[in-house]
Amino acid sequence: MAAIPESFKAFRIHNDAEGYRSGLENISIADLSEGDVTIRGEWSGINYKDALAATGKGKILKTYPLTAGIDVAGEVIASDSERYSPGDKVLVTGCQLSESRDGGYTQYLRLDSKDIVLLPDGLSCREAMGIGTAGFTAAISLYRMEALGQTPEAGPIVVTGASGGVGSFAIDILTRAGYEVHAISGKVDQFDYLANLGARQCISRHDLHWGQKPLETVRWAGCIDNVGGDMLAGISRVIDLWGNIAVCGMAGGIGLQTTNLPLILRGVSMIGISSNNTTYDIRKTLWDRLANEWRPVHIESIVNNEVDLEKLGDSFDLLMKGNSLGRTVVNLR
Repeated sequence: MAAIPESFKAFRIHNDAEGYRSGLENISIADLSEGDVTIRGEWSGINYKDALAATGKGKILKTYPLTAGIDVAGEVIASDSERYSPGDKVLVTGCQLSESRDGGYTQYLRLDSKDIVLLPDGLSCREAMGIGTAGFTAAISLYRMEALGQTPEAGPIVVTGASGGVGSFAIDILTRAGYEVHAISGKVDQFDYLANLGARQCISRHDLHWGQKPLETVRWAGCIDNVGGDMLAGISRVIDLWGNIAVCGMAGGIGLQTTNLPLILRGVSMIGISSNNTTYDIRKTLWDRLANEWRPVHIESIVNNEVDLEKLGDSFDLLMKGNSLGRTVVNLR
């Protein structure tokens, strides 16, 4: 086993008599959740869920204190699992990190082997964390839509919340897979960015008028929705026959005021996307695709910011204010 320093840096979240707080600390390996594989963290990424947890704006953690960060990639330094050996490069996204066990914003951590995926050939740890839960969520959305018969020939797919991490990767991956993609965003000044990712049409959410009928004129063959709320309700009324809506976000709220007529008269499917709970076999399949046929062409444009552990707090605030664009990676070394 490679030597682990007596103390190392980790971004921790507490909720106790002193209140809810988060910040960088020095901890030891004994402070971390148990696991049969120990890795040296190299890279992580920042997701909306991370910002909710770190700022206390969302009830994410089930126990305290915990190290924050739902994603991590790095090198195995010790293993009690036959599946992984010291020197292997690995990644984990979701799998209860920063929820019920310590997460990825740390220089060392222990993981359960059942949650780990070997880093596929063709991706570095930094690239994998640039993709992270955001890109993985976009990939599983398309994976599940296609399992229900979605094809490029059926017509264009619309992506809501398009300028965020999931939306950006959704545009790139859908375009790579042969789909015509339309993008909805409130950030009109980012339309050039969205077009460069592959969006054929960019629409301001401020200019959308859905109408009042349960079924309105068809506009798209499917949707990857990052917004929820009124946006999801409106989208459901304009999806074509047998189209699919991958529901993977709640930036616009968790409520849903709509009817079941799109489902029973047009055969529209609303697909729940829970990337945190995806089985190992599907994780492996999708990461292989993300390293090959679905590898984002514009990953360097989407991953447009890099911070170290000391700068995490500022990045969370930016994301919560809705001022972020694309993806931020975290250098753990």
